[in-house]
Amino acid sequence: MDYSFGVPSVMAELARVGSDVLALPFDMAREQYAKSVRAGLVERSMIASAKFEHAVSALERFTLGGMARRY
Repeated sequence: MDYSFGVPSVMAELARVGSDVLALPFDMAREQYAKSVRAGLVERSMIASAKFEHAVSALERFTLGGMARRY
């Protein structure tokens, strides 16, 4: 058996997967906003979209701290 992948690479991959799981509620909020816009329930506006994204990103950074994604 070849175990050449190494512990550091496995730990890095686990950290990435863990942060993806923690970010799932924020991704779901973004998806629901997009679906609401497409359905006509929310105004189609670049300014409103930017404000929503800014608020969700700030909440994600506040909630997850160092585990939050950086865009």
